[in-house]
Amino acid sequence: MSKVIGIDLGTTNSCVAVLEGGQPIVISNSEGGRTTPSIVGFGKGGDRLVGQLAKRQAVTNAENTIFSIKRFIGRRWEDTVTERDRVPYNCVKGRDETVDVQIRGRNYTPQEISAMILQKLKQDAENFLGESVTQVVITVPAYFTDAQRQATKDAGTIAGLEVLRIINEPTAAALAFGLDKQDQEQLILVFDLGGGTFDVSILQLGDGVFEVKATCGNNHLGGDDFDNCIVRWMVERFKQKEKTDLTQDKMALQRLREAAEKAKIELSSMGSTSINLPFITSNETGPKHLEMELSRAKFEEMATNLIEATIEPMLQALKDAELKPQDIDRIILVGGSTRIPAVQNALMKFFNGKTPDRSINPDEAVALGAAIQAGVLGGEVDNLLLLDVTPLSLGIETLGEVFTKIIERNTTIPTSKSQIFSTAVDGQTSVEIHVLQGERAMARDNKSLGKFLLTGIPPAPRGVPQIEVSFEIDVNGILKVLAQDKGTGREQSVRITNTGGLSANEVERMRQQAEMFAEEDKRRMQLVELRNQADNLLYSYESTIKSNGMVVSDQIKALADEKLIRLKALASDDTISIAEFKECLEDFQQTLFNIGAEVYNRAGTPSDDAPEESVASLKLEEPVASVSGTATPQFNFDFEDENTMQADYEAID
Repeated sequence: MSKVIGIDLGTTNSCVAVLEGGQPIVISNSEGGRTTPSIVGFGKGGDRLVGQLAKRQAVTNAENTIFSIKRFIGRRWEDTVTERDRVPYNCVKGRDETVDVQIRGRNYTPQEISAMILQKLKQDAENFLGESVTQVVITVPAYFTDAQRQATKDAGTIAGLEVLRIINEPTAAALAFGLDKQDQEQLILVFDLGGGTFDVSILQLGDGVFEVKATCGNNHLGGDDFDNCIVRWMVERFKQKEKTDLTQDKMALQRLREAAEKAKIELSSMGSTSINLPFITSNETGPKHLEMELSRAKFEEMATNLIEATIEPMLQALKDAELKPQDIDRIILVGGSTRIPAVQNALMKFFNGKTPDRSINPDEAVALGAAIQAGVLGGEVDNLLLLDVTPLSLGIETLGEVFTKIIERNTTIPTSKSQIFSTAVDGQTSVEIHVLQGERAMARDNKSLGKFLLTGIPPAPRGVPQIEVSFEIDVNGILKVLAQDKGTGREQSVRITNTGGLSANEVERMRQQAEMFAEEDKRRMQLVELRNQADNLLYSYESTIKSNGMVVSDQIKALADEKLIRLKALASDDTISIAEFKECLEDFQQTLFNIGAEVYNRAGTPSDDAPEESVASLKLEEPVASVSGTATPQFNFDFEDENTMQADYEAID
């Protein structure tokens, strides 16, 4: 059986490793490096360069050299405006609103470019092992969306590899750290600041089990952003001095990027660095040279916002895991950007002086962990269990534009969960399932993952059809949603592969707003629930009058109509207080009790138990949920919480 390799497919650099003799080792590339730049260059003759060779020709061939493609994989065109503005190559809108790259008239998807990098790593591994490699474990940021995970898996397939598993980068790093420490019970925090993404994961280690307790992060924060701070500083200073804007010159901009990365690295070990770029541009007065001195203090000042942005995800991860900073036993640094002294100092300050563990190379830790997981899947490692989690809650839109969570964030994967919903309109034959991801109470405040239709539902009164919506997340963190009409057995499923990833700061915004607007969300939820209850009371009243109106006195009818008008008015008033709305509902409910009693009394039903029996007669059957982007609680005079929810779906012609 051939070896299963582990690959860290990074934004700026990638790394491949394999398990040899029970220990993971990094495989050097054909140029002798232990990491490979995630860069692809296209020469004039159609030749393709990958890795270090592509990086060397980037300055003279900027428009045809692709880097940071990971920032585009699995994401929509409208979500990548900032990223597209930063790159010199030509980005074009692809199929399904994706971001493609156009090179000499041909379009390449991010999956294709990523596959070229994977092919290079695959070839290096085959050269090292002396045998063909067909299976791989690939890592992704913990906060990658379903679409981004699926796109990464597709890239592996394009590269000729069977992707056995997609695992989260911080989790992989913890595997590398804890392989020889499985007998030690400890809590680990992985601080992963890579080239384009930032993740924090908290894991419990012990008895061969690596259990992720919580994860948080930002898909749009990484080393590239620190480089861009320096690039902007150089551009502004040069513009002030020479009255020339270097951003209009793609070759000059590429030289600035390379100089910025070099300066950032040097400032990790030096107090200041010199940036010298002769003949950076020229104008009518002759050639211009760029000579600048950048101190570490100035760099840290420019990067203050980026460094501060790493704190909030740590706070959230600790909160989700119900832990305090002092509960963490070890802090593991992953990603080249963790070498920045200011980042380390901020981390130590947050953990009250605790020194991060530097026992593993931050550039290689993720690939080593991927190799360990590859060894587990290949049967080379026993007694090791990895329990990862889903980073954001998943659910559907239900009645009143409510986001009904089906799988909560930080749920261990693989997992599956089902919930019964029903229709909210009489005679409804189709329902639309709107799948969402996020933490807010209302659907519009969360990220849409996709929609699909379940058709062929037999016409029936609302609340009668039973539609089971099932969510399933596999070991790769990829979501599949199934909707089934329990009556007919008809079903429709979809694997969420839409390419719309989360735009910059969306995830962080969701979390912050979920707390900032907690009270507002609670009130809106209560208002929606009361409106749904009012709707069901009105529906039952109208049905009762229609079928039993002849035995209800005109006096009670007039009273009920008066209260009905008031209830409808309050239901349409967004400023109504919850208490006033409840009072009106209860008042109308009592009137319905009286109507029910009169119906039964006139029908000759014993009066002693009439009120209780009337309640039963006016209820719909068991409370099931309705499905249409809206969930309608069944008619219940007791206003008790229902066991299941209803998701209303607009009737579709």
